[in-house]
Amino acid sequence: MTAPDHPILLCHDCGAPHALPPALPGHRAECHRCGAVLRHFRTGGLGHAVALAIASTILFVTANLFPILTFELEGRAQTATLLSGSVALWDGGYEVLGVLVFFVLFLAPLAQVLGTLYVVMPLAAGRTAAPGAAWTFRTVARLRRWAMAEVFLLGLIVAYVKLSDLAELEPGASLAALVAFILVQVWGEASLSPFEVWERIAPQTRVAQAGNADPERLTACHDCRQVVAGSEGACPRCGARLHHRKPNSLPRGWALISAATILYIPANLLPIMTVVYFGAGQPDTILSGVEALIAAEMWPVALLVFFASITVPVLKLIGLAYLLWTVQRGSPKRQRDRTRLYRLIEGVGRWSMVDIFMISLLAALVQLGAIATIHAELGAVAFAAVVIITMLASESFDPRLIWDAPHHQAKRQDSSHD
Repeated sequence: MTAPDHPILLCHDCGAPHALPPALPGHRAECHRCGAVLRHFRTGGLGHAVALAIASTILFVTANLFPILTFELEGRAQTATLLSGSVALWDGGYEVLGVLVFFVLFLAPLAQVLGTLYVVMPLAAGRTAAPGAAWTFRTVARLRRWAMAEVFLLGLIVAYVKLSDLAELEPGASLAALVAFILVQVWGEASLSPFEVWERIAPQTRVAQAGNADPERLTACHDCRQVVAGSEGACPRCGARLHHRKPNSLPRGWALISAATILYIPANLLPIMTVVYFGAGQPDTILSGVEALIAAEMWPVALLVFFASITVPVLKLIGLAYLLWTVQRGSPKRQRDRTRLYRLIEGVGRWSMVDIFMISLLAALVQLGAIATIHAELGAVAFAAVVIITMLASESFDPRLIWDAPHHQAKRQDSSHD
């Protein structure tokens, strides 16, 4: 393959153009400017990814058919399935939390694996793409960050530790299926090359095709990364709206982190749940829950909850504010480090949902009337809002602005001198 025949990609983190080299299984192409991974060259092929997606579907269905945990106290038992937490939150008057847990634990993972199967199966068989494949695969990519089965598993571990001194707990058959689903899903994602799927749906623009266009007018689709000249209209491959940069990235980012900062105060001051044990109620805030774990000498779990529920949201807010501020100033300093900071913020934000999953499980399991009851409180709603809003804030931020800002600042200075 000659250089003009190479696919062209614009780095999704800094906007630098790249002509992709020929595929070498097991290797990956990285951006020379910011170090972002442009493409993984997978070794398994689409057939391998289909087999793993089918296995994931079977395991996910199995994980939802049986109890995941059984709680027994004073001769009374209560079981919980994956969906029990959503139902308990809904029945407890916190419908928004119930819908959120249902979406990130059930709907998003199921849609992701079924959507992958729908798109990849025909391509692996050598057929043309299925109707609506581009829209479906675009949706699958967007759902990835909202599918949180692995975060739920961590919340289950925290709930198990919290209840282990109170009563007898017995893991159900669905727990093994859930763990297997998470492992197979990770394996499947590592086996599937999104670039290869998009290339099969419609070929990526080649260097020769983009050669006559003004480099500054080249735009990469944010969803499928197709490269086109200009930034108006819809992507010719996936149909997503084209933008040279994410619109209103800075004002939207400031608005979202301001809202999250305000909500972070009640999220930490108000109780997130109330534990009623033989008629005596004890409200718990996030911090009091950490203190209780420390008092019980459960140091690893206490550190985990403190890090996920207190440290991560604060660092995300500070980190996003720093990125927005430096872009507005047009700072040319430490651009690569700031891009790495953005990737870190983007990756860890979802793990703060640990507390919400823990509360949903406790509310589902501990419903034994006068003996013991746990129900969610308003602080949990505020905390969930902080997690979701900070995830939206990091999604709305365009890291390419880190690399654009110094250039635009220099152009403004040159204009002022003229």
